[in-house]
Amino acid sequence: MAQHSSLRGDRLDRGAETPLWQQLVAVLRDAIRHNELAPDQALPSEAELIDRFGVSRTVVREALAELVREGLIYKIRAKGSFVSPTKPALRFIGSTLGSAADLRATGRTVTTHVLSIEEGAATDDEAEALHLDAGTEVTRLRRLRSVDGLPWLLVDTALPKTLFPGVAKANLENRSLYEHLRRHYGVTPKGADRWLEAVIPSAQDAELLQLNAGEPALAIESITWRDDGTPFEYYRGLHRSGEPRFHVGIR
Repeated sequence: MAQHSSLRGDRLDRGAETPLWQQLVAVLRDAIRHNELAPDQALPSEAELIDRFGVSRTVVREALAELVREGLIYKIRAKGSFVSPTKPALRFIGSTLGSAADLRATGRTVTTHVLSIEEGAATDDEAEALHLDAGTEVTRLRRLRSVDGLPWLLVDTALPKTLFPGVAKANLENRSLYEHLRRHYGVTPKGADRWLEAVIPSAQDAELLQLNAGEPALAIESITWRDDGTPFEYYRGLHRSGEPRFHVGIR
């Protein structure tokens, strides 16, 4: 049986106090972290690991279960174990770049589909967030952002209509809203307040995000303001919670 090239030089120490399964975890973990096992590459099969290290099936399964818990590998039924892809540390929750700019900086393919654009009287939440009088008109955008073909963020945005006249007619398909506001209205985000919580999406929203019934999502509520402190954007987003991790820097 051919040995996995990246594991040929590794041995387990049966005289050590460390259990064999933990030693095997360390061997596989080091191979993953040193890129000897690449993202989405298949690990040796259970039988190959048993033969290679001379251990029992129980030792191998305990080691693989620990690597799954650590998020370093994933399993596909009837196919085996695979190295988990690196999760990018996305900064958009703690920045004013916007999620598309943040994602493209990681080399990923980003698309944005505009589901709807409408104008209407601000809701109580929108009026409070944007410091508007009751009944003031806003423009609402509902967009679905996908990353590498997978639905990633569903976001409902409200903008004051008086501040951004005509934005409802803009072509924002696969385009940055912030870049459009900067180019056509001279408005650039200076800062934002954002709140996060885990939620169970509605059936309609779960379908758009391709989530299973009852699967949680990360809800994001945001108020963004200009240089003078005037809020100009209020949005509520639903983010698939399983794929990336987020970085929030406080300076």
